[in-house]
Amino acid sequence: MNTPSLSLQDRRLSLILLFAATLFTSATLMFSLQPMFGKLILPKLGGTPAVWNTCMVFYQSILFLGYMYAHFLSTRQDTRRQLQIHAAVLFISLLILPVALPDNLSPPTETNPTLWLLGTLFLAIGLPFFVVSATAPLLQKWFAQVGHHTSHDPYYLYAASNAGSLLALLSYPFVIEPNIGLASQQIAWSGGYAALCLMIAGCGWSLWKNKPRTDASAQEDILLSPELDNKTRLHWLVLAFVPSSLLLGLTNFISTDIASVPLLWIIPLTLYLLSFIIVFSKWNLKTHPIMTALQPVILLPFIAYSFINPAILPYWLDLVLHSTAFFLAIMVCHGELARLRPHTRHLTDFYLIMSFAGMLGGMFNTFVAPFVFNAVYEYPIMIIAALLLRPGLDISTGYRWTLQAVFPAIVIACGLIIYLTVDDLPQYLDTIGTGLILLAGLTYAFKNQPLSLALLAGTLIFFTQGLHGLVSNTIFQDRTFFGVLSVRENVLLDEQNRPEKYHELFHGTTKHGAQRLAAHLETVPLTYYSRPGPMGQLFKSYDEQNGEWVVGAVGLGAGALACYAKDNQQWTFYEIDPLVVEIAENPDYFTYLKRCARNLTHNIGDARLSLAEEPDHKFDLLIMDAFSSDAVPTHLLTREALDLYFEKLKPNGILAFHITNRHLALKKVLADHAKQMQLAALIQEFKTDGSIPLVTATDWVVMAKDEKILNPLIASRLGSWEKMPLYFGMRPWTDDFTNIISIWK
Repeated sequence: MNTPSLSLQDRRLSLILLFAATLFTSATLMFSLQPMFGKLILPKLGGTPAVWNTCMVFYQSILFLGYMYAHFLSTRQDTRRQLQIHAAVLFISLLILPVALPDNLSPPTETNPTLWLLGTLFLAIGLPFFVVSATAPLLQKWFAQVGHHTSHDPYYLYAASNAGSLLALLSYPFVIEPNIGLASQQIAWSGGYAALCLMIAGCGWSLWKNKPRTDASAQEDILLSPELDNKTRLHWLVLAFVPSSLLLGLTNFISTDIASVPLLWIIPLTLYLLSFIIVFSKWNLKTHPIMTALQPVILLPFIAYSFINPAILPYWLDLVLHSTAFFLAIMVCHGELARLRPHTRHLTDFYLIMSFAGMLGGMFNTFVAPFVFNAVYEYPIMIIAALLLRPGLDISTGYRWTLQAVFPAIVIACGLIIYLTVDDLPQYLDTIGTGLILLAGLTYAFKNQPLSLALLAGTLIFFTQGLHGLVSNTIFQDRTFFGVLSVRENVLLDEQNRPEKYHELFHGTTKHGAQRLAAHLETVPLTYYSRPGPMGQLFKSYDEQNGEWVVGAVGLGAGALACYAKDNQQWTFYEIDPLVVEIAENPDYFTYLKRCARNLTHNIGDARLSLAEEPDHKFDLLIMDAFSSDAVPTHLLTREALDLYFEKLKPNGILAFHITNRHLALKKVLADHAKQMQLAALIQEFKTDGSIPLVTATDWVVMAKDEKILNPLIASRLGSWEKMPLYFGMRPWTDDFTNIISIWK
């Protein structure tokens, strides 16, 4: 890239600060709007991780439109027309402030809500998000024309933009969310957006005042800059597509297979933004070779332990391993992108292709993968693709390409022979696992052959995924907007030491129910709902009173709770995922509903929206058992939610809350509500000695308006019910305010 003549150089630091501060502010607003609106919309759709992924697709799509607008505006219009058009767009966007959700939102209950969610986001924040999306490429293009001595390479300003993104993303869960309610956040964001519009106007004035140079030097730069060919564009596209897909794939994988904790969703996005900051800085020349060398080194423990034998790792170590492998993969891809960045003449083309690839990656994960795969397979596929994109891939010579594929082909053939000829493969699990780990180590020898490395990694992951499915005895698995559901068949030894089959229902890696298949045991509720446990104790304590109870249960699972139903009781199950209902009603998987259900109905949709439509004072007992994998959706835990539950309960009604959780102390939230609302509340953290098969340790809270209502439970002396502990310094959870960090175990 040529540098403009010294006579035309502007060395003012204030010009850099103005453009950098505007880009920083724009990115900060963009990445604080994302979690804020994700939190606003999450309650409408049950708190599922797919909400965040769908929001990401929306953000990526609007980002692409913003980049396209910046590209055409800066390449098809002269300076005066650019400033006039963008000023009009800014003015129109200010008219819709403050940002807010449309009134009377009602998501579909029978169909996939993805399109509904995208439409809602478009109406609520489409135009302001479009403006902040267009800011980065447009202002960098303007800066390239103002005649500053660094105008020939404005890409370093991209680091300021990503620094703002990173600051906003990390500030939200640790600073903004714990201290500012959603309503105040919306007002503050709207004020910040108005300030951004003024800063953009200042940058526009600088462009107008400095007059883009049109001298011979500028024309020479344009003539010397090479034309873009389709091969270069395609290379940029795949280098940006794979990290984008990996981002959502890892997010889904973390939520499904490691821990369904919303706080963890920001980790992949933080690493993603950090990679852009590093590669578009002066450090990339030094860091890129290091990252390229480290990627296959980390590949060994990553595949060997996280895919081949994940059970031996604690969740936090598994998370670290996946995050490290993800970071190295995107650093290699983004490092190549930064290395191949073009002359400023093609700056907006470059960013347009990057944003288009990001949008395609998000669409692949959100619209294609869930309909093609019955689990999160897009994640390992993109790990393999990232290895293919390492520097050094050469497919121009057919002979060399074939040679690199020979050894992986031999490994695949040997694996298929073993799979097809060896009976009872699980019996040789340790031997096979050792062989796969040794093979993972062998992949390092192919670090300079991207095709061989990728094919070997793909072979390893393919066989380990198949082996896991075989060992887990999965008889059904499918994927919906709300997650991956699977039914597994296993064997236990009964009281006479005879083998007996049973079925388990899993959402992600969290068990949501189980049933023994012996005829005399089919109606015995198990896991969190066992008769020795809190639920069994509750129904037994009120056995003489509950003959005609009206019962509501939020969350169906395998349907075990239905086996507490009596002939004259009326039960309604509220379930957000239609597939859960299909599984529970299918006698090939579970027969609880078939054997136990009497006066029972289903209501599909979000619990709060469904309960709001029920008559007041309808229920004698309301059971809250809603989980997304291991997490209770936070909107079911707020003060407004508790008010709704007690509106629907009779004056002497009981609220039972399932709060078993590996990561969050949910009892703190309910204890604070009980204190603030002056409710009677008891808790039991039930433990099991393992003497009864499939009875699980579980935590339950029961609440009522008067402690006399709970006296039968205490008088029964069943279990160890205790009064809720007091927690000081808790800020009550409301629809406007929740704080995950305050209850982290």
